[in-house]
Formats: sequence, structure tokens, C-alpha cells
Amino acid sequence: MRLRFNPAPGGWLRAGAAGVVLAAGAVGVTIAANHLGAPAAPSAAPATVPAAPAPSADGIALAAPDAAAVRVPSSPDAWGGMRTGTEATLSDRVVHYDIDATLDPDKHTVTGRQKLTWRNRSQVAVKSVYLHLYMNAFEGSGSTFFTEKLQRDAAFRSGVDIKEGEWGHIALRSVAQSGAKVPWTFVHPDNGPATDHTVVRFDLPAAVAPGASTTLDIDFLTKLPRVMARTGYFGSFHLVGQWFPKIGVLELPGERGATAPRWNVHEFHLNSEFYADFGSYDVRITAPKAYTVGATGERQGAPVEKNGMLTHRYVQGDVHDFAWTADKRTAKPLVDTWTGPGSPTVTITVLYPPEYEASAKPALKASKDSLTYFSNTLGPYPYKTLTVVIPPHNAEEAGGMEYPTFFTAEGYANVDPGTINQYGLDFVTIHEFGHGYFYGILASNEFEEPMLDEGLNEFWDDRMLRDRGQPVFATTPRLRKLGFAPSFPVFDVERLAAPRNDPADPVGQNAYDRLQDIGPVYTRTAILMRDLEARIGKETTERAFKEYYRRWKFRHPSAADLRETLAEVTGQRAAIEAVFDQQVYASARIDDRIGELASREVLPAPGTRQAGANWAEDKQADLDKRIEDTRAQWKKAHPNAKEGTGPYPYRTEVLVRRYGAAVPQTLVVKFADGSSETVRWDANEKWHKFSWTKPAKAVSAELDPQRVHYLDTSKLDDSRTIEADGSASRRWSMDAASIVQYLLSLIANV
Repeated sequence: MRLRFNPAPGGWLRAGAAGVVLAAGAVGVTIAANHLGAPAAPSAAPATVPAAPAPSADGIALAAPDAAAVRVPSSPDAWGGMRTGTEATLSDRVVHYDIDATLDPDKHTVTGRQKLTWRNRSQVAVKSVYLHLYMNAFEGSGSTFFTEKLQRDAAFRSGVDIKEGEWGHIALRSVAQSGAKVPWTFVHPDNGPATDHTVVRFDLPAAVAPGASTTLDIDFLTKLPRVMARTGYFGSFHLVGQWFPKIGVLELPGERGATAPRWNVHEFHLNSEFYADFGSYDVRITAPKAYTVGATGERQGAPVEKNGMLTHRYVQGDVHDFAWTADKRTAKPLVDTWTGPGSPTVTITVLYPPEYEASAKPALKASKDSLTYFSNTLGPYPYKTLTVVIPPHNAEEAGGMEYPTFFTAEGYANVDPGTINQYGLDFVTIHEFGHGYFYGILASNEFEEPMLDEGLNEFWDDRMLRDRGQPVFATTPRLRKLGFAPSFPVFDVERLAAPRNDPADPVGQNAYDRLQDIGPVYTRTAILMRDLEARIGKETTERAFKEYYRRWKFRHPSAADLRETLAEVTGQRAAIEAVFDQQVYASARIDDRIGELASREVLPAPGTRQAGANWAEDKQADLDKRIEDTRAQWKKAHPNAKEGTGPYPYRTEVLVRRYGAAVPQTLVVKFADGSSETVRWDANEKWHKFSWTKPAKAVSAELDPQRVHYLDTSKLDDSRTIEADGSASRRWSMDAASIVQYLLSLIANV
């Protein structure tokens, strides 16, 4: 998901012991067991604490509500072991979805019939399975998503809200296992409100034996909300994501820190995204003939027409989600192909509305460039398709979202080179494509370890922009034509956005339990990894990430698995572990400074001295005369000597201070004769004083001259000069003055 740095009441559902009670203010209606109808009229009913459901008969626990970055590496055979490319499938497919979906574009509903076939990988019989009903996050203000939004008084990205009549939900109409009805219960793995219905437990009539599979027949109805977060509709545009019942992940011992089988099924939080097993999808989408449809995977043959509707079939294996779009306003799709070493030929399709035609070709180019960069620096792209969707005007909240082989970008009416529009389109396209690797192929747990997707992806996106020499443009098309076109290196912008003085949350903290919200997952992870790359080298970093991709593609790695791969490949275990201990599992402040800089001549000192058997006194007046004579003679002998050199040596002292965690530092001291001294400061200490006695006076002292540590609170206190130097402040003042003068000239000419 793209991060933008920039509560309405609704119906709510309550699960009862004998069925489901639908509440609407003071009126309650009991609905038949195992059936959910449309949500109630808006209600301001308060969220209540959920009653604990009866424990599952098989005793398999749920992942903890506060689960976050894993410290223990996964076992070598986790998720079926490393994929070598000799297996019949790219992933160890755990689930198969066979779905018939029919869109009603006027009611904004999807009627679905689903066969879900799930394989029990564990060594115990499974009697209950857990599924996500993500769309219920939008059924009303009682969901975990909306209660967190209200508690934080926060807007989701651009702040679009759902109004009356625009809520969405997913209703289970029937669930059966081999013809037998399956009872279900809403559960709250994260102790969310009782009015949240984003996780459901099916208690199976027949247990699933170890290694065996079972098929569930599920009929459901999804009502799409007005798009305000990732999924929904606006006008005839429909972005259909998180729209079907999706089974949770049964993690086994040795996988992501698990010591016993456990279900990983978190509620849909305001800032969390998704985690699911790899499998295969066979989906038939029926929509009106006038609608253009795009989806995850490969289209199978021509659409089949019946009664003015077209049925489109898409099939894709080795993915863990499926999304699609339908819109009758879509312009003629832009289609191209890409090829690269180790990858199949990829067909790229860009779907866009007429008002954003200018964005289609730039989005295609950014997609092709991303395919090349990620394939070269991480590993081959394994799929045959890539679909890029540019949402229409007023549906931007559907933009900037990723799904396997399918993502949504951002649209602009004008995409002039060197403007914020071009940068925004390129960055969002690159970012959402990059998720296809970190979220899609590596498939980390975005609930518990979002830094492995959002953070690492942000770093690799910035890396691509840096390597292609593309800065952040900070001007509009109109201002650029007037000559106002500032730009900034991409990592400098990340640094500016990252909390450095008082970081409250480790980047390895989960997505939803964060004091400073989700933003630092992106920014601090990107800067953290950029700093690590500056320490260990660009080539070494790339080699380590290629190995991480090779080992863990299609296997759901943890933070500990990333740590171990980096440590082994770089050969710098102590450094890697220190970084993870400080910044991934904790949130250490980095703040090293030049405390003092002094450089003084070492002159003869007054006092007594032994002269043979007697003592003589060097009086200050005599010393002053001798010093003056010595200097005059030296200057005569060295007429071109530089200021700060002379007949007497200088003693230079530099005090360095540490107000945060220890990081390896480099101190460079420059002297008047052009020489310099470079020392390392790696000790875990609060201060250190370095000193030299040299023929020349010091000119300056600087910590971190290579700017390795972008996480440092301030770079302004990293250096000092002996003589006052106002060049920086004059430069800033002149820049500020020029901007003010420029704006005044614009006003004068309006």
C-alpha cells in the first residue's frame, strides 16, 4: 500500500449462540442461524467487549494479539523447504479457490459461489478452521477498523469517509462440508470489539486428518462500500479486493517462531494489511457486456456472453490473493510485453479512465522499468501477466494498492517531466509493483511484521529511483514553466519524514499497535536499510537480498530469517545483529555530535628548569621575546607558509558526544597544512576525546563524513570549524530570499 503523508455510524452485527442478531438502534431482529443478511440501518451503538467463544475442539491456538517481529529463525524445512525450481509448482500450494462471481454494478454487489479446498499441513487433526471476512470492516462504525479510526481521530490516507447508504459487508449465505452444514462463530483474535466480524470460525462436521484435504462450499454476497480504503466503488468503477471468504494461515512449529500449530488470523485493523497461504485460483467473473474487466492472473480464452452479460475466466497459481476491477468508462486498454532473463514473457495491461489518458504510457514505462530493476537486483519475475489499474477521478482511495500480478496506481491529467506529477506517478507505480515481490512472492506477514513488506519495499523503491538518477520533484507543471523547479534526493526526503529525535516504535512492531502510527515502518525502515547499505556496501547488500529472495520466495519469511540471511551473506554477523537489536526489535535514537574542537599552539612555558647543577627561571617576558624572534625567523624562511602553520606545533583536541545508541563512527579532522587525520569511534561509550600534536592548526572536525548514518537525529551538529563560518547560513538565507522575491514577483505580475 502507498502511504500518504498528508466516523460515521453504521450497522453492526452481533453473533448469538443460536444464530446472528442484527441490531439497529433499539430494534433487534433474529436471523436464522448460519445466515447473514444485509447490514442494518446506521446505528451509534457502542462497541462492546467480545465474549470468549467456546474453544476449538482441536485445541489449536490463535496467534497472540500483540505478536510482532520474530526473533527465532524458521527451520530449514519451514513451508515445505526452500523452493529449488525443480518442484511441480512454484509454491507449496495449500489452498485452491474455485469461485463464480457476478457483479451487479447498480447495487454494487458481488454474488459468489465458492469451493474452497484446503490441505492440513500439520500433524494433528483439524476440527475448526478460521477465515477472514475482510469486507465486514466496512459494515459499520463498530468494526475494529472504524473503532481504531475513531479512537485515533485519524483519517485513512486522504480522509474519504463512508456516508449513509455507502457501507459494505460480506454475508455468508451458506457453508457446507460434503453436504453437511457448517456452523460458524465470529471470533476476535486481537480482543477487538464484539461488533467486529472480520474473522470467523467454522466448526467442521468432519475433522481434517493430517495431510488430508477438505472442500467447503460457500455461498456469499459481498456489498461493496463507497471506496474509502483500498476496495469499493465510485460511480461505475469497481475495485473488488478482499471480497471473498479467505482462509487463515495454519503455521507449524519452526515457522515464524511458532512452537506448536497455531492459526494466524488477525482482525482487519486500520493500518494492517494481509497474510495468506499460497494456492491456486480459478475465478469466473460475470459482469455487464459494457464493462471492461481486469484481474489477477491469466485470462482463459474469450469471454462467454449470455443475456447481455460476459463471463471472464482468470486462472493463477502460486499466489495468495485475488482482486479484480470492472468499469464501463475504461478507455481502450494499453497492452505491451516485457522479457527478462529467467522470467517468462510478461503481458502488461494498463487500464485507465479517459480523464487520465496522459498517465497510461508513463505507468506502462514505469512498470517495465520496475520489472527490469527488480528482476536484476532481486530475482526473476515468475508470472506471465501484470495488470495496472489507474482509478478514475474521485476514486483515488482505490489507488496505491497491491495484489498478486495486479495493482492500482495513481492518475494525473498532466504528467509533465520534472514535476511532482511525474514523480508521484512513477513512485506509486514502482512502489505497488515492488509489493509484488515483498508482499506477493516473499509473502511476509503484514499484520505482525509490516517492515518486511512496506519497509523493505520502500527501501528498494528508493534504491531504484536513486540508481536511475530520479530525485523527488517538488514543483507543479505551472510552476516549472515559470522556472521554479526544486528537487531533492529520495533518501533525504525519507529522512525528513522519519521520526529521528524520539522514535517510539521499533520498525519490527506490528502494524496496528503503534504510538506513532504506520508511517515510520516505511520511512525508518528505508533509512535503516540505506544506512546498513552505506556500511556494508552496495554490491554486498544486493548480493544479500538476492539470497534472501532465493531462499524465501513463496515461503513467508520472518524478520529473523532476514537477519540470518544478511548476517550469513555479508559475513558481518555482529554488525547485523546490532542493527536488528537497536532498530528492528527496539527503537534506539542515533545522536552523535562534535562536542568541542580546540587547536592551540604548544609554546614554551614559563617556570623553572634545571640547568646543570643549578636551576634557571624562564620568565614570561624573555619567553615572549624568544617566541617572537623564532616566529620571525621561521616566517622569513617560509614566506609562502599557510595560515595556521609555524615553528611551534599545535595540540588539537576533539570531544565527541553520544546521546543515543552506539553506532560505528568515522571522525575526520583537517589541518591548515592540507593534512588530515581519520579515526574510528566504535566503542560503546558516552564520550571520547581524541588528540593530536601536529605542525599545523586544525581547521575542522567532522563525524560521519560519508553520511552513513541517516538515522542520526541531526547532521548539523556532526561538524565544527575552528573559525566561524557563515557560508551555510548565508546560503540558506539567500535561498529563502530568492523564493520570497520570486513569489512577490508572481504576485506583482498577476
